[in-house]
Amino acid sequence: MLTRHLKCHSIQKRHRCPCCGKGFNDTFDLKRHMRTHTGIRPYKCPACDKSFTQRCSLESHLRKIHGVLQSYAYRQRRSKIYVCEECGFTSPNSDTYTLHVLQVHPDNPILSKHLRKRGSGALRGEMGVLIHPTPCYIPNLVPTR
Repeated sequence: MLTRHLKCHSIQKRHRCPCCGKGFNDTFDLKRHMRTHTGIRPYKCPACDKSFTQRCSLESHLRKIHGVLQSYAYRQRRSKIYVCEECGFTSPNSDTYTLHVLQVHPDNPILSKHLRKRGSGALRGEMGVLIHPTPCYIPNLVPTR
């Protein structure tokens, strides 16, 4: 965690956003930032219709708007969700997520490269979040399937 934190103070930004040119030291931060361009908001409020790009924003909303306090023990992990950065599909299960990618986005070169790297055979491994394959997302111009 310290190593990751120290990267944020580095002047050199190794990962650039293809849409706006903003630089990041960490691929995770770039992936999260890309949601501002793609419009994907995987964290949905169970009490209302709002959705968020980051889990911490949802938790803040729940606390401030709905009075829901979430208490986690020190270093307790919250449940992971797998997010398809191509279409916004989410799943708490990595196998379900992998099946989605294989069935819905079989020709996407970035997604298929990621699956090959992880081993798409027996639906194994943690898939995590993927970078959106197109530089910028324009909602009205992208055909739906």
